[in-house]
Amino acid sequence: MPDQPMTGNRQNLIASTVLLLALLAAAPEAMAVPSFARQTGMACEACHTVYPELTHFGRVFKANGYTLTNLKQVRDVTGKKEELLELSQSPPLSIMAQISYTQQQKSLPDLSQSAPGVAQNGTAGFPQQLSLFYAGKIAPHFGAFFQLTYGSDSGTIGIDNTDLRFADTAMLPDKHTLIYGVSLNNNPTVQDLWNSTPAFGFPYAASSATVSPLAGTAIDGAFAQDVAGLTAYAFWNESLYAEVGGYRSAKQGAANQLTGAAGPLDGSASNVVSGLALYWRLAYEHNWDRHSIEAGLYGADFNLLPGNPAPLTGPVNKLHDVAEDVQYQFIGDEHLVTVAGTRIHESMSLDGTLAAAPGSVNPSNDLTTLRMWTTYYYKRRYGGTLGYFSTTGSADAGLYPGPAGPGDPGVITSANGSPDTRGWMAEANYMPWLNVKLSAQYIWYNKFNGASTNYDGVGRNASDNNALYFLLWFAY
Repeated sequence: MPDQPMTGNRQNLIASTVLLLALLAAAPEAMAVPSFARQTGMACEACHTVYPELTHFGRVFKANGYTLTNLKQVRDVTGKKEELLELSQSPPLSIMAQISYTQQQKSLPDLSQSAPGVAQNGTAGFPQQLSLFYAGKIAPHFGAFFQLTYGSDSGTIGIDNTDLRFADTAMLPDKHTLIYGVSLNNNPTVQDLWNSTPAFGFPYAASSATVSPLAGTAIDGAFAQDVAGLTAYAFWNESLYAEVGGYRSAKQGAANQLTGAAGPLDGSASNVVSGLALYWRLAYEHNWDRHSIEAGLYGADFNLLPGNPAPLTGPVNKLHDVAEDVQYQFIGDEHLVTVAGTRIHESMSLDGTLAAAPGSVNPSNDLTTLRMWTTYYYKRRYGGTLGYFSTTGSADAGLYPGPAGPGDPGVITSANGSPDTRGWMAEANYMPWLNVKLSAQYIWYNKFNGASTNYDGVGRNASDNNALYFLLWFAY
């Protein structure tokens, strides 16, 4: 354990790294794609309660590799009637746009000023996101959900959630079925069938112009679009689901300084997966009448080489995540109800950080994230969601540092080294059409980075980070 204080640069580096993981975890996601509706000939409500939340039929469609189609196909077969080609006459392309406005309760400091000042309060995203999808069947038993996104926060176009699947179905005795397949994807849980896991859980859209807390677990989006994984799954009788696989680092925008190419990764990269990160999932769903309920477990083990600037050798940071999730749905002619939640517990062993630099006070830490929400819609037109969120864990002034010194504006710091954050989120939605959503969302914090008042040591309170978010979200 280090016995000397960290420099301001080291504190800022650690704070920036932890914040980056938190921002990645908070990045808004989307899954409802009109090209699926065109391919199947079914309206959005067949696969979704209200997009992007899936129904049971939508979950089965996803498990089957996005291949169900009602379109005329271009086909080629051998003399033995073996399929060589099955191609839709219309490419499965869609676009999605999010246009937003965000207002925070208290303005942030203006870091460009030599004298104290505040930034403009109110951020327009026009667009906040603009996405192009290739989503649908590619070949017999092979389909894709592939997303390219422009984000106003980065000002660039980059790879977003991607899930390529090969799937097939076997008929078992007593009329039971077994759907089995493999998924090649870039975000642990993006391939999951339920909306209770991180990649497609509530909130389905979030502002990119708010202050995010320091702490987040690894499986909760920290490695989204930063890894490549191959998983194998089986879905027995559309009820019992099991999946296992592994992930490697696949960092976007990283170039090796010697080759000038995309790899191999070297010590200039940070948090590089050593070997394979194991991912696993187990869930059971029961359906009756208009109801369904699911309960499950999922988790991952990440062994990370700190890098930046240490070589990619030696001790690793071990992050062990185990999570539980539950989801209940009632889908009536007029009323739709969903109750869902997840709890993620992460155990951290930080040998890599302690060996590379004094970046942590404790050799081991833990984090626990809890999210619960309930959603109601009337006739798929008017609805809303109320959700609770909480993150608690070990205090560590290295991972969750306070202000670096005089002149540090705070805000994204923790005066007591605690990651504890909790609060509520409420959202009201109006859908004039099934592919257009108008939302008003409010997030309020009871605690932020370890305290309710003066959490950063510079006078900012948890409630100062409350935010109001308006969104126009449509897809075509």
